[in-house]
Parts: sequence; structure tokens; C-alpha cells
Amino acid sequence: MGLRFKYNLVLLLACLLGIGAATVVSYLFVQKTAVDDVKQNIRLLRGNALAVRSYTLNHVGPLLSDDSDILFLPETVSAFAARSVFATFREQFPDYSYKEAALDPTNPADRPDALERSMIDQFRADPELDQIATVVETGEGRFLTMAFPITIYQEGCLVCHSTPEVAPPAMVDLYGPDNGFGWTLGETVGAQIISAPMALVERRARDTGIILVSGLALVFLLVFVMTNILLGRMVLTPVRRMSAMAEKVSMGDFSVPEYRKAGDDEISSLSVSFNRMRRSLERAMSMIDV
Repeated sequence: MGLRFKYNLVLLLACLLGIGAATVVSYLFVQKTAVDDVKQNIRLLRGNALAVRSYTLNHVGPLLSDDSDILFLPETVSAFAARSVFATFREQFPDYSYKEAALDPTNPADRPDALERSMIDQFRADPELDQIATVVETGEGRFLTMAFPITIYQEGCLVCHSTPEVAPPAMVDLYGPDNGFGWTLGETVGAQIISAPMALVERRARDTGIILVSGLALVFLLVFVMTNILLGRMVLTPVRRMSAMAEKVSMGDFSVPEYRKAGDDEISSLSVSFNRMRRSLERAMSMIDV
């Protein structure tokens, strides 16, 4: 087993261990980064929904309020506008989902499930809590779900949700007087629920991890090639020449020329010492012959 083989074997094992460790560490790091990126995207979607809600409440609703006695227009409802805009967004980005769940909604479709109700209860119990993030297991897979409180801060919301007597008659005729009323300023009545599949996170982590590991493998390959070239030129070739010279000298053949490796490293020093030993041995053998 030659020196180059031993060196390459050790280097290969070190490379494999390094790549394996780097793969695990990078995957964990990249997955966390991917989760943070998806959370940031969800926050941007929530910000867009809030902007749509505010614009609908302050600008669209007042323009259409005159007809509310005889015709209820869902376009005047901020939650409807936010869902409609998100539905258009979802045509290009189907991985995300959006829901505005309320404890006592006007529209039965907005009723919360058990998890959503639990999140709303947490927001109601802690007014300082501004978001909840969790991974939800469903029959369709794992989802990263974030919830944000819906708190009544504008009196415009109470036009439809204070009492049936104040609400637009057309809305009461459509949904009835039993649900979606009794809301007060400062009350947290529901939550915006935005979800993205964990497959999106895992795919992004996997793709980024492949790039990182490929880069590390390329670096290790360059190190492998460069160190083998240096090993051959600086160590193996000089050692082989000195080994061949020592073989001939040991057989009494002093006709082989001296070999002096250029430089000031250890191999160069060894070549100088070997030449000195060769000359000493040659003088000693000549004295014996006399």
C-alpha cells in the first residue's frame, strides 16, 4: 500500500465525513431559513389583506352604502374583498390558502374549526399576542399555518356587526339577525388564517441544500486534485529518486549522480543529508579497498 494510496484514502474519508456533516448542518440551517422566508411571505400576504380591508371599509363601502337598504352588495364587506383579492392571487400561487375565521360570523362559511377557535381564544386571552405559527398535520399533508388577530378598531365595522337594528336591512334579510352581531370596539372577534404546505419549505430547503453540498463537493474535489499534484511533485517524486539512488548505492554502485532537490523544505534537507551520507560511504568503501 503506497503513500499516495494511504493519503488519498484518509483524504477521501475526511471528505466524505465533512460532506456528510455539512449536509446535515446545512439542511437544518437552510430549512430554518426557508421556514423564515415562508413566514415572511405570509406576513406580506397578511399586510396586503389588511390594506384591502381598510380600503374597502373606508372608500368602497361608503360609496355603495346608499343602496344597502334594498340590495346588499358583498363588495362592501372588507372580509369579502380580502378573500376575493386572495382568490385572484391564488390562481398564480396555489400553495397558499387564506381564511378569516370568526367566533360568531355573519357568513357560516367563516366559522372556525377546533384549531382556529383555539388560536382565536389565545388572541382574546392575550391582547399582546400578535401572531401564532404552527405546523398542522392534515390528510393532505403538513402545513405551516400562521394566525393573526382580527380586532375591531374602526367604527365602520360596527355598522354591520353591532346590532341587527343598525345593520343594513338587506344584509339582515340575507343572513338573518342571529349571527355576526354584538361586536364591540377593541374586541378580538376572529383571526386571519394563512397556510402554506410544508412541502414548499422542504422543497426550498432541499434545493438550496443541494446547491450548498454540490459547492462543498466541488471544493473537496479541487482540494483532492491539488493536494495530489503537490504530493507527487514535492514528496513522492523526490523520495522515489532518492530511493532508487539508495538502492544502487547499497549495491556498491557509486556511479549514480547525486540528487539535490531544490528548496528549503524537509525533503530538500533530506536530499542534502543523503548525498552527504553517500559521499561518506563512498570514501569508507575506497579506504577498505586500499
